Amino acid sequence: MKEVKDKVAFITGGGSGLGFGMAAAFLRAGMKVTIADIRQDHLDQALSSLKKFGAVHGIAVDVTDRGAMMRAADETERVFGKIHVLCNNAGVGVGGPLKLATYDDWDWVVGVNLGGVINGVQTFLPRILAHGEGGHIVNTSSMSGVVAHPKGVIYATTKFAVVGLSESLRTELAADNIGVSAFCPGPVNTDFAHAGETRPARLASTGYAATEKARQAHSTSPLYMDAEKAGELVLEGVRKNKLYIFTHSEYGDAIRARCANVVAAIPDYAPNPELVKQIQVYLGEG
Repeated sequence: MKEVKDKVAFITGGGSGLGFGMAAAFLRAGMKVTIADIRQDHLDQALSSLKKFGAVHGIAVDVTDRGAMMRAADETERVFGKIHVLCNNAGVGVGGPLKLATYDDWDWVVGVNLGGVINGVQTFLPRILAHGEGGHIVNTSSMSGVVAHPKGVIYATTKFAVVGLSESLRTELAADNIGVSAFCPGPVNTDFAHAGETRPARLASTGYAATEKARQAHSTSPLYMDAEKAGELVLEGVRKNKLYIFTHSEYGDAIRARCANVVAAIPDYAPNPELVKQIQVYLGEG
């Protein structure tokens, strides 16, 4: 989507952090933007800051609520018209040894980080396909969706899944002129560590209470990237139809090491050309 002016974007988790950064970048580029967020206070603050850049609308939405997502899509179309860009950005996380985890920890993080992306795609993709003008979907993963690290099993599970979803969906939608990107940010100054404040009461049981307090105390740094800079990188990724949108070269060696391990695991025998023909669709070429 090289031309983004006057196009409409819908961003989940848009009231703060990375979503706010995306919204600011999109608005400066002349887009119309709906920001959706579970926290009304974040929406109010974001709208106050963003209105000077252009046409922005806010909707309180829980991305795990499919009916609410459908109503948000309807409202966005009433306010701005056809939707072209979807940013499935809302996310939460827990950190610490897996031995401390509860089922509620799994259900909360999987429900938002993966379920929210699924709900976004299922809600908005039919609308983008229907207008036939093409578009783009950005799914926020993480560098934790590319390079696994200790004490992040639940979070990495969801973020690796988002990368796989994005890669597969990109191949499927190419013929419809709809791009798909997996956005994999490294450390960015956001309030992500406080996402636990939105955790539903029904999923309140956690083994990570102590580790979460420690994480909140070290959630920002002057060395971390500014969220609006990250938003500009997302805008560039949409315009250039990038499969991956990375923010930090500091992860380069870890990415190369992982890729080297994947390549090293390829069996050392000549492929059967007849089998290659039969499994072509699984090779990322069909």
